[in-house]
Amino acid sequence: MKPKQTEQTSAAQVSISLPKRIWDFAKQLLLWLIIALVVTSVMDLWRGKDIPRDNLPPLRGITLAGAEVDITTLSQDQAVLVYFWGTWCPVCNFVSPAVNQLSEHYPVVTVAMGSGEDEKLKKYLQHQGYDFETINDSDNTIARDWSLQATPTIMVFKAGELQYYTTGFTSLPGMWWRMLFA
Repeated sequence: MKPKQTEQTSAAQVSISLPKRIWDFAKQLLLWLIIALVVTSVMDLWRGKDIPRDNLPPLRGITLAGAEVDITTLSQDQAVLVYFWGTWCPVCNFVSPAVNQLSEHYPVVTVAMGSGEDEKLKKYLQHQGYDFETINDSDNTIARDWSLQATPTIMVFKAGELQYYTTGFTSLPGMWWRMLFA
């Protein structure tokens, strides 16, 4: 009889402690998400501290599809994500799929830095399955004008003004967040 009572007591303890464990896990997850949000926000502010917010150089060019793009004009009525990247950039391999997914819902213009001739870049984009508009900055002229030091670099423009700026890995939720609040 005693073993059955012990088994019953253990089962009751497990069923009572399971909801508590789930609640404790949810609290820890929420705490980690808040910490991550604060850390990434502080990093964004620190990385963007030297980026001027006014008197910015023009950001325009011709995409690989032959369309003229002027970010100031394009961003007048809606937020536009501008993504500086390179085919040679290892971190971009993780960020580009998220940018491509975002491009299905928001205007996105990418600038491929030092990634070779147009045909080579077109083949790369096709192979990867990327559909975003791309300006080929093969000689890094645009990147130099903007004093870019790192790839990937993501900027969000609204009404012709730079709203957000970040470098390094950025997640899809982070990009959505920036686009929603631009």
